Amino acid sequence: MAQADNIKIKQLDVYNYKGVSRRGSKVSGELKGASVAEVKALLRQQGITPSGVKKKPRSLFGDGKSITAADIALVTRQIATMLGAGVPLVQSVDLIASGSDNKNLRNLMQKISVKIQAGIPLSEVLREHPKHFDELYCDLVKSGESSGALDSIFDRIAIYKEKAEALKSKIKKAMFYPAAVLVIAGIVTSILLIFVVPQFAEIFAGFGAELPAFTQLVLRISEIMQAYWWVVLFALIAFGYSIKRAYGGNLKFRTWMDGLILKAPVIGNILNKAAVARYARTLSTTFAAGVPLIEALESAAGASGNEVYKNAILYIREEVSSGNPMYIAMKQTKRFPEMVVQMVAIGEESGALDSMLSKVANIYEQEVDDAVDGLTALLEPMIMAVLGVLVGGLIIAMYLPIFQMGAII
Repeated sequence: MAQADNIKIKQLDVYNYKGVSRRGSKVSGELKGASVAEVKALLRQQGITPSGVKKKPRSLFGDGKSITAADIALVTRQIATMLGAGVPLVQSVDLIASGSDNKNLRNLMQKISVKIQAGIPLSEVLREHPKHFDELYCDLVKSGESSGALDSIFDRIAIYKEKAEALKSKIKKAMFYPAAVLVIAGIVTSILLIFVVPQFAEIFAGFGAELPAFTQLVLRISEIMQAYWWVVLFALIAFGYSIKRAYGGNLKFRTWMDGLILKAPVIGNILNKAAVARYARTLSTTFAAGVPLIEALESAAGASGNEVYKNAILYIREEVSSGNPMYIAMKQTKRFPEMVVQMVAIGEESGALDSMLSKVANIYEQEVDDAVDGLTALLEPMIMAVLGVLVGGLIIAMYLPIFQMGAII
């Protein structure tokens, strides 16, 4: 334990140094080390008498790019490839660190390498970085260490991560288009109401006749927007912040919100399929890696990304731990399609549950892909239609009094 504490202190930072070489010439440069004392010791080993060592200041704009889930997926694939080729684990991690352009990722890999060399199991090292390696990841690595098949486990994790990132990308794409429609429509409408409609209001002021009701309504909305646009903007920001805060801190609200989203037209169907795919992929990966089914279900619940499905999977876990078949528990939740329940039942009876779940995941990932493509094709003309209705409606409201005057004349 003391050894682990010592390793935690050993952070490889960059130091600027100045000194004198054996030949008496002045030298300067950069060197990595855990402390000023260590850097001075390293310099003396190189025959340099240090005259000044100072830690290199961090950039005003941060240390570089953040480490994303896609970066972790790539690192996992690289480790799996190198372990499969017979490269030792420490050397694999060092190669990834030296070849990374992302400073934060490079530092992370260096820290992991140092602790592995100190004899700490990789799974324990990864648990110290929960932001990048979740419980599921660490549990799978631990099972690979126990079975002595770390290369195959990393290959499974890499596949799982790659599939998860691809699915996440599809879901983001599906959510982006409706949001884009609303944002674009809101911006265009606000610009017209604040800057264009007032120009017509000045013209209408000299008409001396009662304006059509539709035109009066638009002019009134324009007046409100001109006077209180900042209130509307603040209200929207406050509403968004409140929703985000409540979603993150209130379990009941999060469950209600997730359930509401799952019932939304088109988007809800995509999210339901994505949740089933994520459940099947997680369960297949963990179960095939030798993780007991009860623990695999717990991991699948944590990776569900939706409180409604998380509660359903936890219910399945309780039923399975009580000795009931998984497919019956899945059916009772009423969250999984009948086809999925039947395939799980076949998998349980044949003893090939992991491969059957993998097939389910493949099927539903493809369905999500097709649904997102269909949504994209549907929303492209819908964006034009919504903008056309908004802009066209405002134009009609502004020209309606002119048309009526023309009819009178």
